[in-house]
Amino acid sequence: MGRADLLWRAVAVLAALLVGGSTLTASAPRAEPVPAAPPGPLAVDSFRSARSYAAVAAPVRLRIPAAGIDTALGSLGRNPDGTVEVPTDPAEAGWFAEGPRPGQPGPAVILGHVDSRTGPAVFYALPTLRPGTLVTIDLSDGTGVAFRVAGQQRVAKTSFPTDEVYAPTLRPSLRLITCGGTFDHTSRHYRDNVIVYADPA
Repeated sequence: MGRADLLWRAVAVLAALLVGGSTLTASAPRAEPVPAAPPGPLAVDSFRSARSYAAVAAPVRLRIPAAGIDTALGSLGRNPDGTVEVPTDPAEAGWFAEGPRPGQPGPAVILGHVDSRTGPAVFYALPTLRPGTLVTIDLSDGTGVAFRVAGQQRVAKTSFPTDEVYAPTLRPSLRLITCGGTFDHTSRHYRDNVIVYADPA
């Protein structure tokens, strides 16, 4: 047998081994994937966040010494048409209770009248606030939250910037709102709103 025959026989044996190994591998039973067990009822109940958030008490008083404002805060909801209620007492401001509380992430909104039939109301001096003015909110648990005025704007009530005022924010913020501009004697309402924006002090 020549060297060529030996070489071809070696190649044939190697091929048989490879084919046989491949056949063996292909015919071997494969383990079927085991479906994961569905989470039990305690899966969510037992979860604990790595971060905790302190509860914020409800606001009860607003104080702006530079403007002579010191008022109790009532709780405001919505009117049947979906608009935010306004305080019934011109001498007292109100907090929109369906929104964030002052000190929680998001815009806390406080409304007050600028005047009444008998004279100036609780937010008469609101348009005089300047950037940096200190605003303090007293909470029902005896603590307080401080803000500084960042700026203000006067806008027509027909173009009220709802998204800018009520849109969620990642940190606490404050909005103080009253009426402004010229008075419409037909509707007996002011045509504009004055909005004061304040950030944590």
